[in-house]
Amino acid sequence: MLQIEIEAVWRFRREGSPRTAVIMLGVLNEIRKTGKITSAASDAHLSYRHVWNLIEQWSEFFGTPLVETQRGKGSKLTQFGERLVWAGERMQARLGPQLENLAQELASEIKPFLEQRPSVIRVHASHGFAVAKLREFLDREPGIGVDLRYVSNQHSLVSLAQGACDLSGLHLPHGALRAQGIKAAREWLDPREDRIISFVTREMGLMVARGNPLRIASLDDLTKPKVRFVNRDNDSGTRLLFDQLLAANGIDESRINGAQQIEFTHAAVAAYVASGMADACFGVEAAARQFGLDFIRILTEDYFFVCKRAFLETEPMRRILEIIRSHDFRAAIATLPGYTASDTGEVTGVKAFLEMHAVR
Repeated sequence: MLQIEIEAVWRFRREGSPRTAVIMLGVLNEIRKTGKITSAASDAHLSYRHVWNLIEQWSEFFGTPLVETQRGKGSKLTQFGERLVWAGERMQARLGPQLENLAQELASEIKPFLEQRPSVIRVHASHGFAVAKLREFLDREPGIGVDLRYVSNQHSLVSLAQGACDLSGLHLPHGALRAQGIKAAREWLDPREDRIISFVTREMGLMVARGNPLRIASLDDLTKPKVRFVNRDNDSGTRLLFDQLLAANGIDESRINGAQQIEFTHAAVAAYVASGMADACFGVEAAARQFGLDFIRILTEDYFFVCKRAFLETEPMRRILEIIRSHDFRAAIATLPGYTASDTGEVTGVKAFLEMHAVR
């Protein structure tokens, strides 16, 4: 089955010079993590000499070292090298989902002209680690394709109602805010035709630098003058949830330094904090652990999928249910910090779902 990947390439050019430098950020990141150029060379499938030559060329191009080596102590990135790597981490976290969407759009355009036409499942869901894991499993399935578009919580239900997707993501918080989520979703759920599929639960909270140097312990602490915050985009379900939490706690967003600074994924806000450009953000625990951040849990959220009753009877949907109910998939979810495969694959009608979950 045809798969398309679009990747960002960092190419530096000096004004008035034809020379360019393509920086392999993966090499520098591996040195940052391991302190070994040999490990970076192995990871990139290159020789030690070639990697060292690249590092020297990059340092010459910028006019400043990227890597420092000390006899018996391995190698480490210079402050400039660290800045490059963290900028790359932020860009990948920010652009990755958007590039995936673009790649999927391109694939959807050209696949009808190819001889092999696998069954394609159209999935519209907010970005998350468990959804990405499901895509990995589907990509390995023969004869089945996935058209995954990352959209906001509300937009995914609109897409399903308008026939623009087959499977729609929906996440609802536990506790007092659940009623607001149910109310917003009810408008787009058809009790006769829609079915709800349990997927995972995930922990949501504040991500802060390792060791929590500013002693941030609650949402109220975000209003401290020294705390710099980075927010999610206005259309995201996580941003809506965060705004609801602020309102429930009587916190004025204008008192939070950086509340108008936005990024578009859980990983992007985490990378922003990890690179030292902010002190805190709100999102899933898995993103915090990915970037070595501390995590302060605020609440638990349930993630569901919604589809039409007729789609449940199709072969592609039967295979999805087999995957998410499988031991292998549950084991994969167990490796994601803060995620739990809870009642995964259980199918419920809308009326029963609303009765069960409205007061949870």
